[in-house]
Amino acid sequence: MHPASWRWGAVLAFALFAPIGLPAGGAERRNAEVRRRSPGDPLVLGSAVLLCGSPDADAPQLRSIAAGEPLQVLRGWASAIGEQWLQVKLPAAALVEGPARGWIRLS
Repeated sequence: MHPASWRWGAVLAFALFAPIGLPAGGAERRNAEVRRRSPGDPLVLGSAVLLCGSPDADAPQLRSIAAGEPLQVLRGWASAIGEQWLQVKLPAAALVEGPARGWIRLS
């Protein structure tokens, strides 16, 4: 092959692959900021769960908590068999329906 064809091949390869590594418009790249929940922030559930009287699979079920209801996390607990539990407190508006404190199982 002729050296000129190698040169054009190299220019073409650079033109095709070099823009992949460049940001669009020459802007600076910044990593997205991750927001973590602070201890005082309410926990909002994605699905309905049961509020139990203690962190045990055989504990009495006190009431059902609907998805989207905000909860205040009081503390966490890991049982001997590996279940994860959270002791939660419901907002004052939920007191009409039943107990305000209890345990929810995460796993």
